[in-house]
Amino acid sequence: MGYGADPGAVVDIVAEHAAHGAVAVLGNHDAAIFGDDAYLNDSAAAAIEWTRTVLTPAQRAFLEALPLAVHEERACFVHASAAMPGRWDYVDSPRAAERSSRAAERPYTFSGHVHDQLLYGSDALDRMVPFRPRPGVSIPVAAHRSWLVLAGSVGQPRDGTPAAAYALADLEAMRITFHRVPYDHDRAASKVRAAGLPEVLAYRLERGI
Repeated sequence: MGYGADPGAVVDIVAEHAAHGAVAVLGNHDAAIFGDDAYLNDSAAAAIEWTRTVLTPAQRAFLEALPLAVHEERACFVHASAAMPGRWDYVDSPRAAERSSRAAERPYTFSGHVHDQLLYGSDALDRMVPFRPRPGVSIPVAAHRSWLVLAGSVGQPRDGTPAAAYALADLEAMRITFHRVPYDHDRAASKVRAAGLPEVLAYRLERGI
């Protein structure tokens, strides 16, 4: 939301999954649709302003109703940090991961916001240790430890690879697998340009930065 040229289609897809039981949480760009945009850079702010003009009332209502975080029995889902979800703090260090995981009070915390894929796991001293996952490799995540999953970004990855990024978790089997999927990012960038959105947003899609 707020970077690409298909915001309405994205909202519709997420809303359909949510209607069938999927968890969806509010992100900072979702919140910006309703005015919380003072902290955005110029290109992101311009994209948000355009997005406001193309979303339908039903799409806006879906976004506005999203919670900042969802706590299930063993997992917390939150866009940024579970410590203060509405501040949109980045989980970009072991200490930030520890703060978020402790606030979540669950073995598993799933987040986004940093547009990168990383797994933090607690060690014997309960300190969070970062691990860079390999796509397609299943990782054991035993529930007696704490885990924070940065699942990556489908819409705008920022690790130098334009392929969409996501993760699948099987909490019954206690395993997590990170994935990358190539897509037609050149077409997506062309649509950004055709919509008159800032050039940097198209460039980032093409480069994965």
